[in-house]
Parts: sequence; structure tokens; C-alpha cells
Amino acid sequence: MDTAATAGTPSFEDILADFELLDDWEDRYRYVIELGRKLEPLPDDLRTQETKVQGCVSQVWLSTTVHPDGEPSLTFVGDSDAHIVRGLIAILFAIYSGKSASDILDIDAVATLGELHLNEHLTPQRSNGLMAMVTRIRTDAEKARAEAT
Repeated sequence: MDTAATAGTPSFEDILADFELLDDWEDRYRYVIELGRKLEPLPDDLRTQETKVQGCVSQVWLSTTVHPDGEPSLTFVGDSDAHIVRGLIAILFAIYSGKSASDILDIDAVATLGELHLNEHLTPQRSNGLMAMVTRIRTDAEKARAEAT
């Protein structure tokens, strides 16, 4: 089940297509912020030190749910105190949420995110934070896969 799509976040392919239609980076930034506004609100009880992503300048929380039917699949909820980062979270959910642990680990995040040319337009701190979120998702997928065997 693609929970990103059901929660109002378009698929990564749709996000990529929308990016290609927007010529101006200001418009793309507005689009990323709008994606973040569509995220489901993060319950207060999930704003914990355990769910906080280390390595982000902004405050970022990411909670993972493992669905252990055969090979585990993972879904995510998250939030940030920065609008643009909420949008980046939405993009990551479009890439990863609802996929199996193995599929998550097979995704080349740098190449996939590179299709959006984000690194060329994000500050180094935002890029580092984005990669910290990717690392957290991958770590959760590795743990889920290890626990399933």
C-alpha cells in the first residue's frame, strides 16, 4: 500500500513531473513547501528524543511503523519546524513509504533525489539534514529486515 499517496502526497514520479513543469526555483520551493503542508500532522506523543533525527539543523521527527507481513514493509510519519524541510520529508515519504525493507535499501537516494536537482539549490546544511533523514530511513529498514530473519 502506498501510504504516501493515500495521505495526500503525490508519488515521486508525479513530483518529478511537476518539478519539470516549473522552470523557476522559487516556484519549485513553493511547491516543496506545499507538499509539506499536505503531510498528516504528527501526534505530540511522537515528538520524542527517540524520533528526533540527528544531523538536521531544523528540528525533525521521523517515526517508522514496520508492517511484518512476510518481508516487512515500512511506513513513516514525520514533521519539522521548518516549512521547506516538511516538504523534503514529504518527498522522502513519496520515495520510501509503503515499500519493503529490501526495496528501501535498494533505492539509491543520491541518484533519486538527484533527479530533482535539489542539491544544487539547497544549502549544505539542508542537504546534510536530508541525507540524515535518508540514513535514518535506511537504518530502520535494515533493522526491520534483520528482525524478520
